[in-house]
Amino acid sequence: MTLSQSECEAIIADDSKLIMEDIEWTSDANSQGQRFRAEIESEQPLFVNGWYNPFSGKLSYTIIHRSVGRIYGLDLGAEHRNPDRQLVGEKHKNYWREGYRDKWAYVPEDITEPYSHPNAVWEQFCTESNIRHLGSMSPPVVQSELPL
Repeated sequence: MTLSQSECEAIIADDSKLIMEDIEWTSDANSQGQRFRAEIESEQPLFVNGWYNPFSGKLSYTIIHRSVGRIYGLDLGAEHRNPDRQLVGEKHKNYWREGYRDKWAYVPEDITEPYSHPNAVWEQFCTESNIRHLGSMSPPVVQSELPL
């Protein structure tokens, strides 16, 4: 399956997307980070992933379409280079473009919170991508030291 750019834009613009569960961050066994996955109720087969690593200064929220992969995402703390070689800043949103999938990004003006406030960034991401989250989000647990 493939999606056209207009189909993907319609999915993001659809304001009936809904998350009806509480979100809990869990430890990522492969890093010092935390992650979550939540199902999105929608006409499309969607879910969202979150990833946060306070030690590397990175936060990501990603909308995944089960048939084609990532269609939209927010990254804080990781630079991105577009297919035309233009470097986009450490705060960027990836979006779907025909022929390029999710490889294009732009600097979003609507994300004003820093990576260190993942719950506030989540609220901004949900507002911009038209997701209603009817649950709570626990803050990620940050260990100040690594276990010996």
